[in-house]
Amino acid sequence: MIRSELLAALAKENPGLRAEEVERVVDVFFEEIASRLAEGGRVELRGFGAFSTREREARKGRNPRTGDTVDVPGKRVPYFKPGKEMRHRLNAD
Repeated sequence: MIRSELLAALAKENPGLRAEEVERVVDVFFEEIASRLAEGGRVELRGFGAFSTREREARKGRNPRTGDTVDVPGKRVPYFKPGKEMRHRLNAD
């Protein structure tokens, strides 16, 4: 699902909201998740899952074009852990 499909689905489920209001709700939702993760925090949505960050250590990489060794700095990357209900829905036969 892409962002526009999400907006369309939310607008269909909530006919009392204008398209601009639905878009604003989605923007605020994603901005809050991104802000919390940037602060090093965690976002948990019961029944869905939890967003957090993980540390990646610095390492030696390789430039695929030239084959030269390149230093790749350490960084934080987003991580999602699905909740129990989500895992059950994904693995239901």
